[in-house]
Amino acid sequence: MTMPQRAMAVPSRRLAAVVGVRGFRLIVKPSRGETYGLTIEETFGEVASALATAVVTLTPQQTGRVVDALFAGVKRSGHQPSVLNFTRKAPIRLTEPEGVRLTLILLATQPIAKHDRVRALVAGINAMSTEETYYWYSKCIGVDASRARKALRTLLADS
Repeated sequence: MTMPQRAMAVPSRRLAAVVGVRGFRLIVKPSRGETYGLTIEETFGEVASALATAVVTLTPQQTGRVVDALFAGVKRSGHQPSVLNFTRKAPIRLTEPEGVRLTLILLATQPIAKHDRVRALVAGINAMSTEETYYWYSKCIGVDASRARKALRTLLADS
């Protein structure tokens, strides 16, 4: 006679809620003279142990084209516009909605050289609701990102 096998208790791993929020931070990259490039990172988690990934990086020339949008985004995130300067060492934390909007502006305007088109794109994105910016942000960093960015540029600046 065989003994009945006892059901082995498999230790279960409890899932715990993570207390963390998605955010963005703006990193200033000093260049020649008083110019600077930028990187925007998307972060998740607490400030001290945040996971971060770079979403967009701009050269000093590209940064100069959207400096007004940068100042506005920094100000709407609760900072003085003066924190955005070429000597800045610490990252500038952005609120999630402002980080999404600013990143979308930078992604859309990055390859554009004509100032009139850049202004049209910035104005178009600033006119969007928060929900629209989240929608386009998800498209512009997703699988078909290059197609979505081109569609956004076409929509807002008429090619």
